[in-house]
Amino acid sequence: MGRSPEETQPLVGGGGGKEDPYSFMYPGSGSISILDINGSTNSYPLDNVLKHKGSDYIGENNDVLVGTEAKMVLTGEVEKKKVLDGSDEHKIGQLFSTAICGNDITSSIFYTSSLCTAAAGKYAPVSLILVCIVLYLFRKVYGEVGSALPLNGGAYNVLLNTTTKQVAALAAALTMISYMATAVVSASSAMSYLKVLWEGCDVYWATIILLGGFAALNLIGISESAVVAFGIFALHMLTLAIFVVGGFVLFFIQRESTFQIIRDNWYNPEGNCPVGTPTPYYFGKNFAEAIYFGFGAAMLGVTGFETSSNFIEQQEPGVFPKTLRNMWFIVSIFNPLIGFLNLCFIPACEIASDTSGGILAKVAGKAFGTWFEKWVGIDAVLVLSGSVITSYVGVIGLVRRMALDRVLPQFLIQTNPCRKTTHWIIVLFFVICSSLYMLVDGDTTTLAGVYTCAFLGVMSLFAIGNMLLKYKRSSLRRDIKSPWIGVLIALFSVILGLISNIIKDDSIVYYFGIYFGVTIFIIMLMFIRARILKLFLFFTQIILSGAGRDRVARWIGDVIKKINSQPVVFFASKDDPAYLNKAILYIRDNEQTNWVRVVHCCNEEESTDSFSSTMEFLDKCYPKIRLDLIRVNAEFNASTVQKISQELKIDLNFCFVSCIKDRDDGDPSMIPVTVGDLGGVRMITSA
Repeated sequence: MGRSPEETQPLVGGGGGKEDPYSFMYPGSGSISILDINGSTNSYPLDNVLKHKGSDYIGENNDVLVGTEAKMVLTGEVEKKKVLDGSDEHKIGQLFSTAICGNDITSSIFYTSSLCTAAAGKYAPVSLILVCIVLYLFRKVYGEVGSALPLNGGAYNVLLNTTTKQVAALAAALTMISYMATAVVSASSAMSYLKVLWEGCDVYWATIILLGGFAALNLIGISESAVVAFGIFALHMLTLAIFVVGGFVLFFIQRESTFQIIRDNWYNPEGNCPVGTPTPYYFGKNFAEAIYFGFGAAMLGVTGFETSSNFIEQQEPGVFPKTLRNMWFIVSIFNPLIGFLNLCFIPACEIASDTSGGILAKVAGKAFGTWFEKWVGIDAVLVLSGSVITSYVGVIGLVRRMALDRVLPQFLIQTNPCRKTTHWIIVLFFVICSSLYMLVDGDTTTLAGVYTCAFLGVMSLFAIGNMLLKYKRSSLRRDIKSPWIGVLIALFSVILGLISNIIKDDSIVYYFGIYFGVTIFIIMLMFIRARILKLFLFFTQIILSGAGRDRVARWIGDVIKKINSQPVVFFASKDDPAYLNKAILYIRDNEQTNWVRVVHCCNEEESTDSFSSTMEFLDKCYPKIRLDLIRVNAEFNASTVQKISQELKIDLNFCFVSCIKDRDDGDPSMIPVTVGDLGGVRMITSA
């Protein structure tokens, strides 16, 4: 239904002739087809319905798609549901799900306690308690989003379904930076604890070797296992329980020394620093300032809370909110108590000076003895190494999804023929992580700041996504609802934590900006690459002449055709021109395509003449977009969506729908399914 320019239209630069270098902008005529899913007539292959026919007015070597009206029968069983992130459909229960994300969030206490003490001093436990309160608010924020949109992807997914693709890409970029910093900080902290066990360990090079080792494991296909994660999690919970319960018992048993240490930490925190020790940040701060900056540092202790939302599709129904509850409970119990126990056995100044990691092992050694110091060291190495694996698995899934959505280059989803792993993603992630570690010369304090900025940015966007979900997708069914005031307080708290980290060390903005800027540049380049090529074509038509100009024009035209060749599907429930126009505008502004296939599910008796006339009207409005109308004689449901996706050979992430309503209020646009049933179909309009 797109139109080609007239033969007499002049070429840019004064040329003329039959072949127009801008013919790629006009994709050709659309089609009106009928698909009968449950019919009994003969089935016709799709290629017989939409044939390639030459177009004399564009040129002998150019083809346009010309539709023919036909009736199709889609019979047979639906193939196994395709999962966008490449994982299978095995569902994980509450125990294993909690173990996977619990390892991530609880591992951060190994380096957060010293960072928080360095900022807050004796008020570190108070700062850690405030973070637990904020995390309680985010339980509802994440829970509502996961209930309304039970799909993998976290902040990227919620923004993709409530706002533009460019804004969603911003959340994805922040998430990638968070994964990078997670891998580097966890690897460095793990090697710092290894140094407690083996004094000859060079933390700097051991960190790079550990990152490379896990890259190699992912390249050969050995990644995260729920059973292994549970084993590590069980050992870690046992270790923390012994540390806390036994620590308080020993605090009173050794009261002659411990009471003096806690007294000195409370009344004279600035006077117990050994000579040559760097001055902690809390020196000279009043209690409000100390708590505030400690709060910003303590926010690092809940990194990993978003992990559960990144594999929600692999969890059994109802498990997601339980994992959020379990993570909040574990953090609320252990983080403040461990922060307090540190002050019971070691001077605050000494804790603050050991921000590279290993402080919990030192506390364990002083309280329990060498045996438990080694135990804690081994546990820390295992759990922190598990966080590195989680980062690899997380970034592979995220980058793969973004490449499938054409937000990142397509070469990233190439798999090697031997192990079927996405080698480009793994190798590039290792190179970027190693370069980040080298750039800051192994300074984990700066890295922790970069990590916190990225993580808090993701949490902020999640809260914003929740508010957009309330406003723009209010009709979605959800079992959990977070009050507006709770979401606003959570967002405000996260922004305060982000500001405190920047005030404390503004250099993190520089390092964060480098990697974030490069990531955003690559993403934005993917969005405007066709426009850049068109601009390049414009100037080549002016500068070049003759056969050279024609060859360049054909090459650029072919490249742009390839970019725009990905068709998309919009499942339309009504023929309202404003409704359809809104969907087309979204697709035009967010997707690199000039082919929209509008699918309308109806019964055989329903007249669709008005739908055809509406599509003809919209066709005249968008001459550079091919608009197809496909009438499907079937009810709109998950099975129908799967069959149409398979027959049209269009992945579900390129299938769109209007906002799904929770109840049947007599509105003909009401869709009798939930968004989770559709397996990744994107909502792009509110009605």
